[in-house]
Amino acid sequence: VQLQASGGGLVQPGGSLRLSCAASGEIFSFNSMGWYRRAPGKQRELVALMTTAGFTNYADSVKGRFTISRDNAKNTVYLQMNSPKPEDTAVYYCNLWTSSGNYWGQGTLVTVSS
Repeated sequence: VQLQASGGGLVQPGGSLRLSCAASGEIFSFNSMGWYRRAPGKQRELVALMTTAGFTNYADSVKGRFTISRDNAKNTVYLQMNSPKPEDTAVYYCNLWTSSGNYWGQGTLVTVSS
């Protein structure tokens, strides 16, 4: 299984950015895809995840600003980041969990700054 993330970069506070992550390989039909992040000097934390059944879980810090969605047919997950704040600056990692294993993408840097 491979995960290819894209969409990171520099965004101004209050702007918007969308991250994408496409999974390839042998993927079980039921799985969870999501995003984690690691800010400088901090531990990796969950940002948002979504299962194939549509269940979602968000970090409290991003509720109401970020939206996760996915295209099951394409094994792709998206993270729409609206009104980002400087404290959202981090390396964002795509994650895929299935009963066969837990997989990570290479990480994409998001910098929120004016």
